[in-house]
Amino acid sequence: MADDGYAGVILDVDLTERSVAAMPYPGEWKQHYIGGRGVGVRILADRVDPGIDPYDRENLLIFATGPLTGTRLPLGSRYDVITKSPLTGTITSANSGGFFGTEMKRAGYDIVVVSGKADAPVWLRLTEGSAEIRDATPYRGMTTGEATDAIRRDCGDQKVRVACIGPAGERLSRIACIINDGSRAAGRGGAGAVMGSKNLKAIAVRGDHPPETADPAGCDRLRREILTRLKESGVTTGGLHTHGTAAVLGIVNAAYILPTRNYQESHFPGADDVSGEAMTETILVRRKACHACPVACGRETEAGGKRGGGPEYETIWAFGPDCGISDLEQIAEAGYLCNDLGLDTISMGATIACAMEMSEKGYISEEIRFGDGDALHRLVRMTGYRDGIGDELAEGSYRFAEKYGHPELSMSVKKQELPAYDPRGMQGLGLNYATSVRGGCHVYGNMGYPEIAGVPVRLDPYTDEGKAEWTKTFQDLTAAIDSSGICLFTVRALWVADYAAMVSAVTGMEMTEDDLLTAGERIWNLQKLFNIRAGFTKADDTLPERLLREPLKEGAPAGRVWEREPLLDEYYALRGWDADGVPTPEKLRRLGIGQIA
Repeated sequence: MADDGYAGVILDVDLTERSVAAMPYPGEWKQHYIGGRGVGVRILADRVDPGIDPYDRENLLIFATGPLTGTRLPLGSRYDVITKSPLTGTITSANSGGFFGTEMKRAGYDIVVVSGKADAPVWLRLTEGSAEIRDATPYRGMTTGEATDAIRRDCGDQKVRVACIGPAGERLSRIACIINDGSRAAGRGGAGAVMGSKNLKAIAVRGDHPPETADPAGCDRLRREILTRLKESGVTTGGLHTHGTAAVLGIVNAAYILPTRNYQESHFPGADDVSGEAMTETILVRRKACHACPVACGRETEAGGKRGGGPEYETIWAFGPDCGISDLEQIAEAGYLCNDLGLDTISMGATIACAMEMSEKGYISEEIRFGDGDALHRLVRMTGYRDGIGDELAEGSYRFAEKYGHPELSMSVKKQELPAYDPRGMQGLGLNYATSVRGGCHVYGNMGYPEIAGVPVRLDPYTDEGKAEWTKTFQDLTAAIDSSGICLFTVRALWVADYAAMVSAVTGMEMTEDDLLTAGERIWNLQKLFNIRAGFTKADDTLPERLLREPLKEGAPAGRVWEREPLLDEYYALRGWDADGVPTPEKLRRLGIGQIA
């Protein structure tokens, strides 16, 4: 293992041929794409035809760590799964924490590229200097928890870290995710379904050699500085630590931007009953942390006689306010079941909310009503096993609503369900949603930081001023952060210079602020080019009609909709794209990806 934060190995796994091959990590990729999401995007762009079906055996499924993954730098635990999404048709990356990425690096692998399709269920075992494709027939049909336990028993090692799919991924649900460490999810875009399409049940990793860094003394100094700043900013001592990610629910509700009843409203009267504070007082068992994380925003809770991970803020919103439900235990149980079955909680809850509105308006015959908490568990289980109406819900809200003639009731962008912030009250976040290169998403450039939290600057959420520029900056920075292997929550205390300093100290590369943002911009443009070649156009850079035509009714943002123009044109111009949102040859040459395009 080199002393630059990288293990130095990309593992190529061909499931059709049942072969594995180790390849050196190109130095040019480290400088231009950093690692993680960035290098995964580069590999996919090089090797996958954007026009193929996501379930084609030629699609790739790429597990990728960054140079900061597994180091002692705070919150350096993340890895990405990159593929062509069966939900959206875009290139996508799903980011997860926990300990799997760290263990993969310790086993000697930066990136695992999975191609082909096995003729029967298999799993991949990775240890130091060894990669084996093994029979997974005994694990077929198991939940993620059952499969993890069984694999650890069969390995004779409880320290093995496992990333696996559940029944939803096996049945190719387009909203299936990949679960590691019990409740950490590479959640969005249907990566679990691609894994299922390849007959790959799990990847299990075990290693004992942490990555070495180019400047250990510099890393120690940065670690101390960052810990101090995280504490001073309240990240490690405030609501995120005390009440988890759900600490933000009351703030969002008070701002009248908490989507309720499938985005028909923006304020939920029962918010106090499902808040992070309520969870701490009622069902919290203990806090959980990822590798090297002093924040410990994860939750272990107990509800309905069961114990499980979460629920996170987005899960509470999706099964709670979005479905008109204020029973925290019912919400938690639905979240546990998603973890077991391997389902993205945002897409699952939002798809149920869509079905509830369609039912109440008489567009479907099933009796599914807002506020019916008893229905959650049943509908999640039916979706995971594609049973009855669950077979249709497993396609996601857009395809479900389109089948019954009302795609406008799917609150999604590029067919991926939107998260828990109403863009009619946040113009910058609306632009981020609309232009996201993986579909409806806030973490691909979260404008909630400046528009709600005032980080790193405070922006008026209701105006267009500065929003195109800040959206671009956050999108490029997020791409770089994902590629580095560190958690996005660090943005609450750190900024561009800090990430550049960490990458420099770990890798030994001279990484300036401009270098870091340019790497992020390069990654963003490469994803955009893939999507264009897959058939996406300017018409896809928009929001659901409800958010463009139906004003909010309450609170400070009352009367507002999301204003697509002139924001979109200004954003395209800042990106160096033409009026149709296509990167210009000059932009591609400057980023050094003209030949790839």
